[in-house]
Amino acid sequence: MLNKWFLTKNAFLAVKPFSALKDSFRVGYTKQHLIRDVIAGLTVGVIAIPLSMALAIASGVPPQHGLYTAIVAGILIAVTGGSRFNISGPTAAFVVILYPITQQFGLGGLLMATLLSGLILIIMALFRLGRLIEYIPLPVTLGFTCGIGITIATLQIKDFLGLTIPSMPSHYIDKVQTIFTALPTISWSDTAVGIVTLFVLTQWRRLRLPIPGHLPAVIVGTILALILSYYGMNVATIGSAFTYTLSDGTVGNGIPNVLPQFMLPWNIPNAQGEVINWDFAALQALLPAAFSMAVLGAIESLLCAVVLDNMTDTKHHSNNELLAQGIGNIVSPFLGGITATAAIARSAANVKAGAVSPIASIVHGILVLLSLLIFAKALSYLPLASMAALLLMVAWNMADIHNIISLVRRSGKNEIAVLVICILLTVIFDMVIAISVGVLLASLLFIRTIAEMTKSIEMSHPDDLTDVLVYRISGPLFFAAADNLFAELHDKTVHTDHEIKHIVLQCEAVNVLDTGGIHALTRFVQHMLPHQQLYMCNMQFQPLRMLVKSSVVPELKKINFSPDLTETYGKIRLQENESELRR
Repeated sequence: MLNKWFLTKNAFLAVKPFSALKDSFRVGYTKQHLIRDVIAGLTVGVIAIPLSMALAIASGVPPQHGLYTAIVAGILIAVTGGSRFNISGPTAAFVVILYPITQQFGLGGLLMATLLSGLILIIMALFRLGRLIEYIPLPVTLGFTCGIGITIATLQIKDFLGLTIPSMPSHYIDKVQTIFTALPTISWSDTAVGIVTLFVLTQWRRLRLPIPGHLPAVIVGTILALILSYYGMNVATIGSAFTYTLSDGTVGNGIPNVLPQFMLPWNIPNAQGEVINWDFAALQALLPAAFSMAVLGAIESLLCAVVLDNMTDTKHHSNNELLAQGIGNIVSPFLGGITATAAIARSAANVKAGAVSPIASIVHGILVLLSLLIFAKALSYLPLASMAALLLMVAWNMADIHNIISLVRRSGKNEIAVLVICILLTVIFDMVIAISVGVLLASLLFIRTIAEMTKSIEMSHPDDLTDVLVYRISGPLFFAAADNLFAELHDKTVHTDHEIKHIVLQCEAVNVLDTGGIHALTRFVQHMLPHQQLYMCNMQFQPLRMLVKSSVVPELKKINFSPDLTETYGKIRLQENESELRR
């Protein structure tokens, strides 16, 4: 018991914050590195400003909460994390989880769910679950990210087209029906702004400029919205859609130009102005969503770290990164931030801009903070249609159609089935169900594939041994394959034209034997005819070790083991000679 306690304590102590920052300074950090980090941080900050607001709006909360997330979580996770290049903040993947929470519980419920997800992430880190991401198959990952992309794109149609929809239903099919019903209310001015923003965003890379296209696209959309407003056409903006109330009672439109203020998530009223009584039942209702947020945050942040490792030839600390994500999601809600995780697109842009350490993410957070304090009034003019256009682009990138087509072309029916099922489950239900079913289905299909690799092939034997049957077994003898294989062997050894006394199994190609295989082998020995004997030769280490552990089983003691076929045939000849002498 004491040894187990020390092992657990050492495992917890092995998860340490600040590892990425320490690694950066350990290899040497110069003035040139600082300049590169500042440039990269400014570049990513330009991307993060409009995206953070757009993602907050898509999650059902005012846009400033997205900026608070990028500031607080972006800086805190970078400082304490295990990846040098991850840029954390609000991400599109969370929208499909956060929006229903906001509808049901309001901002306070969303912040409470974020707090709970942070606690779950810290537990995952302390139990060193960071490497579990490696066990999620590619079809599952592509499936649920594509499903999330489809859902996000669907949610943006309302603002992109300027539709009049009082509230969006919770189920996907109902969302689609509501959107189609509301199509007659389309606003052509909002649609024009959305189309122009999307066009600039998709074509900006053709200019080959070092500036990312997110902010220029939104600026062009804003200018168009101002022109249309000048001519009397109404365009929905952040300023017209959102209001705020400061602690001193000041009421304003758009985004407040103040620092993130300390707040207690459990004291924030819901959409009806009521403070929720966060008793056990209320927290229990939030736990499934919080767990989904933690799982998705872990998957996205670690996938992001792996991608960046491949881009930079570095190595992240997975459990330390989970710990930092947990810390960020615990602290952020107290300053108005919503759920955060590493953003793959922003992190990749960070690397391409020349970042060398977490300092770049800190600079990115500072730039977002300055934009909040200095340009809050200007940000209020941003059209909602432009925000929706940004997220449509994000949704397209999340769908990852190129990799899906590549997977379909090079994979079999099993992988394609898992991919399609994960997409449908993510869209119709949620991401956790999709991942759970996808991993289970992929595992079962993989087991079936491996089981089909286990074969028995009849081999020739010396001419002087007429009552011998020799089979070469290849493949793993585990629970899914052993029963069928030994049942077939039994039929071949019992229903034959001539009497079989000696059954030889050549097991050189058997690399795995589990308890299911032991059970099937025991049943095979039990059903052998009284005069038959079983020989097994050329055993590999793992199967032989399993047989030694199971040697207490009476049936296994009847098996004759030999190192090779030559010695096996010698034993059979010796027994035949002894039988002749007894006669």
